[in-house]
Amino acid sequence: MFADLHLHTFFSDGTFSPEELATRAQTEGLNALALTDHDSIEGCARMEAACRERGIEFIPGAELTAEHRDREVHILGYWLDTTSPPLLSRLAGFQAVRSNRIRDMVHRLNERGIPLTAESVFAIANCQSPGRPHVARALVEGGFCRDYDEAFEKYLKKGRPGWVSKARMDVPTAIGIIHAAGGVAVLAHPGLYRADFIIPELAAAGLDGLECWHTKHFGGTSASYERMAGQLGLVATGGSDCHGMAKGEPLIGRIRLPYAQVIALKARRPLAQAA
Repeated sequence: MFADLHLHTFFSDGTFSPEELATRAQTEGLNALALTDHDSIEGCARMEAACRERGIEFIPGAELTAEHRDREVHILGYWLDTTSPPLLSRLAGFQAVRSNRIRDMVHRLNERGIPLTAESVFAIANCQSPGRPHVARALVEGGFCRDYDEAFEKYLKKGRPGWVSKARMDVPTAIGIIHAAGGVAVLAHPGLYRADFIIPELAAAGLDGLECWHTKHFGGTSASYERMAGQLGLVATGGSDCHGMAKGEPLIGRIRLPYAQVIALKARRPLAQAA
């Protein structure tokens, strides 16, 4: 049995619907899935229904944007209580920040003579958690850029005309939000941060797991993080970080996490520990 614990839909910056994602997972022979849209649980209800119809175990989750030592890091939350009022309140706040960031980015692009509107970006996003990929799509669809790569390189990367930094919470706050909602907290794609020295600090802050297997972990990277997870008492997890066709190919199926790791992670839930 295998799982993929890092997936996105069009309820954040992916292109697949929950139903399309579940169908592809079934084709790939996956037995358990976690939906981890950015700062959102909007797609969880549909994903749960789609997985149930296909005999796949569903794990409700989200990918929270946080920071540590002035670095942006992403914390994956699993088995979240999607009806938790504190969680819903926090997510609403994060989503408001995201919407304001879109408006600021569009304003900066307008100052450079690009007649983009925030409303056009929100219409493309059509979700509660808009982000830079939606601005990139608006630039392409408006004829201002040839493709996503040009949009990011020319306008949206850090230091470019449309760049606006994110307002982020600290990692202990993100972990606390996840734990309070009955979930477990995992550091996403540590290899992308190039800052392994922060991992022991995050473990000390209450982190439960480390995403060792990821489609951008190459060579011996995954094995190295698996060893680190064992040394720090963290559960080794993994996921494809599939965004549908947003990044050129559907990555689902590239990471096949043994189901034993799902069981180990589930045992870290606050409710499991209390029992």
